[in-house]
Amino acid sequence: MSFAVRRLGYGFTPCGQQYPGLYLTSNWSTRRFPIAESLTLTVSLRGTRDVRGTYQLFRLTGLLDAFSEPAFRKVMTKYVEAGPNNIILDLATIDFVDSSGLGALVQLVKKATTEGGTVQVVTNPRVTQTVKLVRLEKFLSLQPSVEDAIAHLENPPSE
Repeated sequence: MSFAVRRLGYGFTPCGQQYPGLYLTSNWSTRRFPIAESLTLTVSLRGTRDVRGTYQLFRLTGLLDAFSEPAFRKVMTKYVEAGPNNIILDLATIDFVDSSGLGALVQLVKKATTEGGTVQVVTNPRVTQTVKLVRLEKFLSLQPSVEDAIAHLENPPSE
């Protein structure tokens, strides 16, 4: 995860060697705020990764299709293996998902499950329609918002 130090009005400046990265601060505060790691998967698929305690939050934008699927699968496998294994995948700003993208989502869920984690998928109506068309809505654990996905991870429903 990347970090940055900011003095109000002066932009970003690197911190000393005492910290493993960079931190965001202001002239009046010593609080540190982690900045989400930027992911450039392909020209058509971009996103960020943010580790928050027991889960990783991925926010993706663009197209999850046959062109971007290999890069998506490679990056997600790397981060699931690194942990934490609970994943929130925010696809609310995804414009398009095809069958290759859905296959990659299924593989992500299987990988996270074998590593002892779960995957919550936040969708928009377009993605939800595509997922429901192939009847994967229960397998992919669709959530309407990131907040609902977090609540689902913290308090999973009993089956």
